[in-house]
Amino acid sequence: MRFLDKLFNWYFKRSSLPYWMILILDCVIIYCSAFFVYWLHNRGAHTQQHFYTLSYVMFLYLLVCVVNFRIFRTYSGIIRYSSFVDLQRVAYANALSMVVCWMLHYGIKALHFRQLEDLSSMQILLIFIIATMLMWALRVLVKIIYDVTTSDTRARKTLIFGIGDAGVALAKNIRSQRPTKYILRGFISPEEKKNAHLLLGVRVYNTNELDGVLKKQDIDAVLVSPAQKTKFRNNPELQDKLIAAGLKIFMAEEHVWESTDGSTEEERPGQSMVLKEVEVEDLLPRDEIKVDLESVGQELTGKRILITGSAGSIGSEIVRQVAQFRPAAMMLIDQAETPEHDIRLMMQRQFPDIKAETVVTSICNPIRMDCLFNDFRPDYVFHAAAYKHVPMMEDNPGEAVHNNVYGTRIIADLSAKYGVKKFVMVSTDKAVNPTNVMGCSKRICEIYVQSLDRHLKMQKWQKKSDEEITQFVTTRFGNVLGSNGSVIPLFREQIKQGGPVTVTDPNIIRFFMLIPEACKLVLEAGTKGNGGEIFVFDMGKPVRIADLAKRMIRLSGAKNIEIKYTGLRPGEKLYEEVLNELEGTKPTFHQKIRIASVREYDYDEVCRDIDELIDLGHSYDDMAIVRKMKQIVPEFKSNNSKYEVLD
Repeated sequence: MRFLDKLFNWYFKRSSLPYWMILILDCVIIYCSAFFVYWLHNRGAHTQQHFYTLSYVMFLYLLVCVVNFRIFRTYSGIIRYSSFVDLQRVAYANALSMVVCWMLHYGIKALHFRQLEDLSSMQILLIFIIATMLMWALRVLVKIIYDVTTSDTRARKTLIFGIGDAGVALAKNIRSQRPTKYILRGFISPEEKKNAHLLLGVRVYNTNELDGVLKKQDIDAVLVSPAQKTKFRNNPELQDKLIAAGLKIFMAEEHVWESTDGSTEEERPGQSMVLKEVEVEDLLPRDEIKVDLESVGQELTGKRILITGSAGSIGSEIVRQVAQFRPAAMMLIDQAETPEHDIRLMMQRQFPDIKAETVVTSICNPIRMDCLFNDFRPDYVFHAAAYKHVPMMEDNPGEAVHNNVYGTRIIADLSAKYGVKKFVMVSTDKAVNPTNVMGCSKRICEIYVQSLDRHLKMQKWQKKSDEEITQFVTTRFGNVLGSNGSVIPLFREQIKQGGPVTVTDPNIIRFFMLIPEACKLVLEAGTKGNGGEIFVFDMGKPVRIADLAKRMIRLSGAKNIEIKYTGLRPGEKLYEEVLNELEGTKPTFHQKIRIASVREYDYDEVCRDIDELIDLGHSYDDMAIVRKMKQIVPEFKSNNSKYEVLD
């Protein structure tokens, strides 16, 4: 078998079968077809007697064929990759050659070249019909032999979800892959079809037919067409059916193509669409979010941008997205040294032309931050720095106040002092009707930023000044998929270790959004806001965390993984809200972004409360700190926490 494999590998190398060999084979086919047709009409003795005369006329006709082969490039493709287009080229070249040879035939008869008069017009027609079929057969045979000898015995029997142009393109691409990784067994129609039909020679199935099909066809994998990602993502019943059957699910990367051998399109008839095995993040139901990036770019291009929390999940994605708009300079601030170093390397690697200064410091250091603002003079500030883990802040309310509240106040005040055009703060849905210290600390940040914006506008109005003032914008959204310390990476690690997978409560639900999508909405809301708004994002459909855990276990293929319910953690809700129950919303420039109508606070009163809260924070008296937080945010009602006694 190894000898045969080596023989086939040698034979199918392009250097072993150059283009001129295909040309010679085609010419031999036409030449032999002529003698075969002549023999059918005249039998052996007559054919032998006119061998040289027939050869002379065929050499003349072959010259015509060679010219047309060149015109239609019938021999310039790789024969083992022959497609319908290649067979068409052969047919066109032979049809044109036949017409020219007919003209030559009648010209020869008119000029009475007797040594070239042995073929009739009907025989010429038959010659090119037979030659065309033989040339087709040669190409198909070589392709079949190549497919058989190069197919991977581990190739997956596959269905494709999607029957449009993108689905057909995906099918053609997997058929052209070498070695063969996927064997196409059929298509799944996203819409219910009325009658059974074929596509590319295989059946198209409805989703309600799949139970029997998956077993009968022994299906191993389903490939999702790029155009059908959203429909597949929003069809949990189909997902569960495929996952329960133990199938692998792959999504084709949209508009991403690659050439594995560096060849040109002329040299290689098919390109390979990149397929990515789905993670649970890919299957969560959500609608595609489109953002007006052009208008965002007009605001940020050529500007000086400062980003706090630049090494975090949200901050680092904001860094990447802002850098694409080619700002004049960027200052990236975070107190986590190693992650900040990673951001520094990323900027050097991906955006070497952008002047980016990475700073390791705490936003709670007022002297250091004042120096940085004074030196850098930012036009935009994106404030993503914050402590975010609910249980940690529940145990350390003084740190939540110091980092989240005091740090935000420092950055906001410096933005106003140094004439920043716009300050954009990243908040959280946990700030709505907070049940924990972390959520309440972020709500206090929202209150301060909004009251500061209103205070500056009042001062400007009183002074009747035309001076530009800083606009303060808040963006509020829920959980983002794959962020540091979030539930999905935790579950993935627990499954890897063999379980158990820990879920706090069987009924707990959360909203999820992709980090890039969330950051795009932050940029659009931040750049288009006029100041004073709290923008809330439509987070889509809520996800039950227990269902998420079960799906991750099934996707992993792991067996006997237990789900263990541990009870709600201190301060944790069964469900998160994006709006206070007393708040309404107003529409904005984007259907996924709305403005929360919230209570307005007096700036001076807010400052007095925050001053007192910060002083209490330094005492590390947890009860006193949380009591003051509840006074500032009356809707803060602790849940499953020692601070419930304060309610």
